[in-house]
Amino acid sequence: MTRSEACRPAGGVFRHPGRHRVAVFVLGGVIPLELGIPLRIFGTATGTEDGAELYEVVTCSLAAGEVPTAADFPIVVAHGLEALAEADTVVVPASHEPVSVYAEGRLSAPLAAAFAAIRPGTRVVSICTGAFVLAAAGLLDDRPATTHWLSTDRFQRLFPRTRVDPDVLYVDDGDVLTSAGVAAGMDLCLHIVRRDFGAAVANGVARRTVVPPHREGGQAQYVRRPLPEPRMAGTEQARAWALDRLEQPLTLRQLAERESMSVRTFTRRFREEVGLSPGRWLTQQRVERARQLLESTDLGVDQIARQSGFGTGASMRQHLQVALGVSPSAYRRTFHTSARG
Repeated sequence: MTRSEACRPAGGVFRHPGRHRVAVFVLGGVIPLELGIPLRIFGTATGTEDGAELYEVVTCSLAAGEVPTAADFPIVVAHGLEALAEADTVVVPASHEPVSVYAEGRLSAPLAAAFAAIRPGTRVVSICTGAFVLAAAGLLDDRPATTHWLSTDRFQRLFPRTRVDPDVLYVDDGDVLTSAGVAAGMDLCLHIVRRDFGAAVANGVARRTVVPPHREGGQAQYVRRPLPEPRMAGTEQARAWALDRLEQPLTLRQLAERESMSVRTFTRRFREEVGLSPGRWLTQQRVERARQLLESTDLGVDQIARQSGFGTGASMRQHLQVALGVSPSAYRRTFHTSARG
């Protein structure tokens, strides 16, 4: 997480030293719902011990003043490009302009100047088709990304150097993160809070916002497809059964038997409903269980590995390294409740 306290210009846009600075960069035709997501998620994130606000969120555009939206009303933005120069994270929500980006895949001169104002090392995030702007700026060249499933084909044609994943809700590629359509922007912003300050803080934001702290699967489950036959069996009972037994060695056959299906049918149905294979879903749930125990308990790594279903500390270390990029001990040092007190 970038703090850059020493780089804060005196009398700048941001007024609260110590908070992570988020600039929401809006363009003409911005979609109001997506504009509000960063403020709703980041603006309500507070410390678990002292309740202090953890982010400062401002809205900016190419210049301060009135900006048209996709609705029948404009918004008035108080800040211009100076906010981009001070930000630790820049969020680009979806908009319908400029045409040069969405039709031709290139930045206008003013937009190019705006991205040039962003300091090196700043985290850049897109919501929905805001990914087109990031790609036009060259930020997604030779990198993985996603966008709304209805736009992935056009996105790939315009930006062939980007590795587009049409099935996921969001992609975290370190300093550049992209999300799928609309609500996936909430998923991504909650993921960022979880990455910055841990699951306890992100879960608190999710409860206040009345949304799931972590949605299962990807946007493949929302792609239009023929309706299932009436009374077709699902996999919900098997998932609930598995969540109560994550510490046990669960097999695909056991899960299929909970729904009275063949392994083949269960696997196909599971992918249709969740967007993931059963094995990958189980690993995700076990990683989440391990994170919660690392944050909220003083149990040893081997104990947490057993309670999470990884069996051994070595196996858990390997899975956390792949999923989070850190070891269990490093994660605990950063996010254990007593460490933040």
